[in-house]
Amino acid sequence: MPRTHYDQQLRELEEDLLRMASMVESAIGRAVDALKTQNVDAARQIIAEDDAIDHAQYALEDKALSLIARQAPIATDLRLISAVISVASELERMGDYAEGIAEITIRSAHQPLIKPLVDIPRMAQIVQHMIRHALDAFVRRDVAAARQLREMDDEVDHLTTQVQNELLQLMMHDPGATEQAMQLMFVAHNLERLGDRATNIGERLVFLVTGQLEDLNE
Repeated sequence: MPRTHYDQQLRELEEDLLRMASMVESAIGRAVDALKTQNVDAARQIIAEDDAIDHAQYALEDKALSLIARQAPIATDLRLISAVISVASELERMGDYAEGIAEITIRSAHQPLIKPLVDIPRMAQIVQHMIRHALDAFVRRDVAAARQLREMDDEVDHLTTQVQNELLQLMMHDPGATEQAMQLMFVAHNLERLGDRATNIGERLVFLVTGQLEDLNE
């Protein structure tokens, strides 16, 4: 396979990754919007569309493995292909967390929200930004940008603690709110894990460029 054609196929892998990331980012935002408005139909649509994210991962992995089999890439290219497969796996798990939020919306929509949602949508916005930032850093091989994800993740962690504390206070003062408060805690947990997954992408980029393992969740 001529090198120019091979390089084009490597670029196409990264383009597939960006399209998958866009799907995931959209699912996260729409899942939290559906929760905020208690839109069950929108939540069901997000759940149905998760199959497309799964299929995108399988297709990308199949293309990457096929490229390895045909080209027998050198070490640097093999590290890139391995990184793409790893990032796609992270994105697929992110899609599952968005699906989980949609499922919570369906379960909790039978009663009014126990409090206006402010911090949870803010968490979703930060996480969506982290995904865009992580993929942009990946494409540009920008290690410094990848390391910025640590501070963003710290903000998500802070908001998670804040949401959990507020919900615990609500449960203490109103035991009838316990069921929905627990559901909202799961939403916050899913968003916190989404932030962790975004930093995992940053860590993979750092390793791709430097060959060094670095923990961006410290």
